[in-house]
Amino acid sequence: MAVAGEVLPSGSQELHVLAVDDSHVDRKVIEKLLKISSCKVTAVESGTRALQFLGLDGGKGSLGFNSFKVNLIMTDYSMPGMTGYELLKKIKQSSAFREIPVVIMSSENVLTRIDRCLEEGAEEFLVKPVKLSDVKRLKDCIMRGEKEENGGRRVHKRKFEDDSHPPSSTPTSPSTPLASPSLTAAPFACDIATSELLSSPLHSSKRAKLRNSD
Repeated sequence: MAVAGEVLPSGSQELHVLAVDDSHVDRKVIEKLLKISSCKVTAVESGTRALQFLGLDGGKGSLGFNSFKVNLIMTDYSMPGMTGYELLKKIKQSSAFREIPVVIMSSENVLTRIDRCLEEGAEEFLVKPVKLSDVKRLKDCIMRGEKEENGGRRVHKRKFEDDSHPPSSTPTSPSTPLASPSLTAAPFACDIATSELLSSPLHSSKRAKLRNSD
């Protein structure tokens, strides 16, 4: 587990990922994949420890979110004490942390479990083993979203997008056709080509749903 001196400062361009997994082996694997992808990693062994790190446990033992920034949370689903789903709910209920992308990982491809996590606000559901290509794709998408946010464009997460765009009151001339409502940005503001979706080995229920809806 990372200590305070190893945590990414908020001003850095390096991606900081909070990885949560009760399996020591799986935790080391995801930590290695993230570091190969030039990400900074804080690895913890339980949902409770993750909440402590974020300061959501009601105590005073957090490292302080105002001083450090987490760009992504990757958590295992099946953990003793607090499941990844329960951790996801805690994060999405927090006004300070609900915009952080949360990716659920599991060795079991259970459709009801996947749907429940996505409905609660998870960005993706990855079936283990997580591959290096998965991590690199997530990193690229998040970094792209960070740049768009810094440039003044807000990236809306799926769960909160409906409340974010009030109707425009800008008048239009009679000769100018009304513009169609803008499409909401996809999670991470990442435009993934159809060829990539078809060729990727990633077992992501969310992406499959997006393809079927077209």
